[in-house]
Amino acid sequence: MTDHGFGLAVAQFAPTASRAVNLSAIAEAVETAVARGARVIVFPEYSSYFVDPFDDTLTENAEDLDGPFTAALRSLAAERDVVIVAGLLERADDGRRVRNTVVAVAGDGIRAVYRKLHLYDAFGQRESDWVAPGEIAPPETFEVDGLRFGLMTCYDLRFPEVGRTLADAHVDVVLVPAEWVRGPLKEHHWRTLLQARAIENTVFLAGADHPPPLGVGHSMIVDPQGVVLAAVGTTTDVAVAHIDPDAIARVRRVNPALELRRYRVTPR
Repeated sequence: MTDHGFGLAVAQFAPTASRAVNLSAIAEAVETAVARGARVIVFPEYSSYFVDPFDDTLTENAEDLDGPFTAALRSLAAERDVVIVAGLLERADDGRRVRNTVVAVAGDGIRAVYRKLHLYDAFGQRESDWVAPGEIAPPETFEVDGLRFGLMTCYDLRFPEVGRTLADAHVDVVLVPAEWVRGPLKEHHWRTLLQARAIENTVFLAGADHPPPLGVGHSMIVDPQGVVLAAVGTTTDVAVAHIDPDAIARVRRVNPALELRRYRVTPR
């Protein structure tokens, strides 16, 4: 950790139907993020492979957790001594659908895995036609320089229970790879929900989105009071915030909301 805080990055880019092109874009963004002092770098949902609209090529391009995509991430992470968090199109058990998975990869392998719980069957979309939902399980977390990180994906942001479950797992930072589809007021929803999840759980939060024309862009890093520390607009770029881990304790002394709550989260 530097004297200026822990370097956390969000990398905004538009994944394509070419896994090689996607990995090249990821490698370039990693170089930029590292040059700006990042130790953890968050990429969007579906970083390994993406088509719009979805079609049968999803299953053809899905990979195992230990497949070539995560192997490439591991090589990049080892070379630059960082943790890379990115969306992976993972093979599902039924052979018909895929899993919308996020992996956190370091030089020594996969640190954490998250499979999207709430599928995007909203705003005229039907993600569940192509994607199998993740199973409800205790969240996987990972640590870097004394900070604990947790994961969620895109539409999960609209369900505060997911963030609260991560708070119960004592995370300091929530990472949100996304493909936040454009539409009326959708930029407003994205910003508001990122800030709300940070405020109500008194954690740092980093969301990485696809840029327009499909995503809204506006990838950002938010502090435990909901203040945006660093952000990207609508371009392909990297934003880095040097976060102060002590800020969490300071905020929680003033606003001990997690201690004062009277409800717990239980699965349906």
